[in-house]
Amino acid sequence: MESNPWKTLKEEKIYENPWIRVENHLVLNPAGKEGIYGKVHFKNRALAIVPIDKDHTTWLVGQYRYTLEEYSWEIPMGGGKIDQDYLESAKRELKEETGISASKWTEIMKIHTSNSVTDEVGYIYLAEDLSFGDTEFDETEVLKIFKLPFQEALDWVMTGKITDSISVAGILKAARILGY
Repeated sequence: MESNPWKTLKEEKIYENPWIRVENHLVLNPAGKEGIYGKVHFKNRALAIVPIDKDHTTWLVGQYRYTLEEYSWEIPMGGGKIDQDYLESAKRELKEETGISASKWTEIMKIHTSNSVTDEVGYIYLAEDLSFGDTEFDETEVLKIFKLPFQEALDWVMTGKITDSISVAGILKAARILGY
């Protein structure tokens, strides 16, 4: 392990809501000079799922992302409380967003989503042996569900149609696992 070259002199909470806390840190940087560092602390874990059926079909979720001011195609995902089982939360998110349940789950990746400014950690799962039911969207979600061959989702990553970092990482890792 490498040692930490930073020293925190003071932490100040700037803003907080149920999902995040924004902090300002007074630090000594690796050169020993005083500086500041902004940090966004996430109160949940990011959980994402690549559902794959026996025919190598997958499902994407489309939605308008307020922060980007643009539409985004993504693998099903959501948040899970840090003190709760991540797999159970991932199962809940897949069911809520797509109506899909799976009997086979494999954790395929841990990811840091934007580690220069956040401490957010994400977990990506491959979900197989699928069954289908009704969705249960949150009140903040207006989602489109799109069923497509996995190869097409992989092509969307490679052409830049999918830009969400967790989705890109999850699809690329699933492609390697599935032999694409």
